[in-house]
Amino acid sequence: MKKNQGSFKFKLSELVLIILVLISGTLLAFKSGKFVLNFKQIGFSVVSSVEKGVSTVWGGITGTFTSAKQLRTLKKDYNDLVLKLENYEQMQRSNVDIRKENERLKEQLGFSQSLEEKNIPAQIISRDLDNLYSYITINKGAHHGVKKNMPVVAYQNGIQGLVGKVVEVGLVTSQIMPVYNLECSVSARVQNTRNIGLVSGQGDPDFYLNMEYIKKRVKDELHYGDIVVTSGENDNYMRDIPIGTIAEITDINYNSSLNIMLQPIIDFSRLEIVLVVNQKELNDKKESTND
Repeated sequence: MKKNQGSFKFKLSELVLIILVLISGTLLAFKSGKFVLNFKQIGFSVVSSVEKGVSTVWGGITGTFTSAKQLRTLKKDYNDLVLKLENYEQMQRSNVDIRKENERLKEQLGFSQSLEEKNIPAQIISRDLDNLYSYITINKGAHHGVKKNMPVVAYQNGIQGLVGKVVEVGLVTSQIMPVYNLECSVSARVQNTRNIGLVSGQGDPDFYLNMEYIKKRVKDELHYGDIVVTSGENDNYMRDIPIGTIAEITDINYNSSLNIMLQPIIDFSRLEIVLVVNQKELNDKKESTND
């Protein structure tokens, strides 16, 4: 028992000695300043690393927000430029449309002034294409001097042509029966041969007009493309207004007359402006220009 107690004391003494040596060495090291310097360097390095890391992270976060803001700005600028480009293209199209409209109006004005008879320019506001008895409505009526049975003409592609005649007159609108109406009949002549016949419609602006009562004996004198004009008889229409051109000539055995099909001079699908003609009054504008 005593031997074990002595051994324990020896070990405790050695431990105390080791601790004292370590403390002494540490104090000496601190006193010499070596550990202080090392700790400063280590602390500075640690702090610098931490600051650098924080700075890098903060810079990344700031850069991300800045990039996002710049992206939003660029996107807004792009959208603004796209909108301005669309507006510019729209303005260009509008300017082109306006120039074309001015050219058409100038052309119609020149034609209106060139007519011998007084006339009233009018715009088509509706058309009935659902049945064989189709009509066209214009924006001029009794208030503007339009009267029933007045002939209606138009100027298209540098050529004047017959549109039809007025059949109904309101205060500010009127109704026109076009030449393609099934009930419309116009006394007409082949321009080259001066043979007279009767032109009637087939109820559709896309169909040919039909010309009857041209004798078979003049068949050899007729040619495709020959122009058929108004005869001017009965004062229904002015003389020599083009109606259509010969597209087909059919010789039927049991009929003494030729069956002639005409391509209308006027393209009714593109018709917008017409002139209602007052045959009983002279064109004041033409008289003034002649003076």
